[in-house]
Formats: sequence, C-alpha cells, structure tokens
Amino acid sequence: MISIKGVIQNGQVVLPRPAELPDGTEVHVLPVNGIESEAEDQPLSPEEIARVLALMDQVQPFDMTEQERAAWQADRQARKQWETAQFNEHSDKLKKIWP
Repeated sequence: MISIKGVIQNGQVVLPRPAELPDGTEVHVLPVNGIESEAEDQPLSPEEIARVLALMDQVQPFDMTEQERAAWQADRQARKQWETAQFNEHSDKLKKIWP
C-alpha cells in the first residue's frame, strides 16, 4: 500500500505531484493530526526492523547495587502495605453500604 501526503485547499485534496494511480482508483483520505494512522497496524519493513534492532543493541544493561536493591525492595514492601490498607479501607466502606 502506498501513502501520498497532500493538503486540503478549497475542500479538495491537492498533491505535491500527480499520483501514479489509474483513474477511478478508490482512495481513503485521513487527516494526519488527531486520527490514528493505519500504518501503525502494518508490519515493520526490513529497514525499520534493522533500525530498531540497532537501537536496542545500544541499550546498556541495568545493574543495581545491593544498597539500591534493598531500597527498591523496601519501597515495594511499603507500597504493598499502603495498597493493602487502602483496599481494606474501601472494602470496609462497601461492606457498610451493602451488608
């Protein structure tokens, strides 16, 4: 599927150059801003895949020190306790509403 960019002028699509399509070819015209592109649903081309893989190869591994790991685990535990308390509080309120 080909994609041709143009602009709307006086209610008509104006292309920068003639489209190499036969007369009578049905087309879909979608605004660029505000609407998801159908291209997002298309598989990546071999060049796009190669570009993504090259970028992925540049990602540096992430290693935590023992101190960072301990702080992260403590934060996770505190967050879990807070979420449990919030859940229980809301649960108790619901139990009072619907016995």
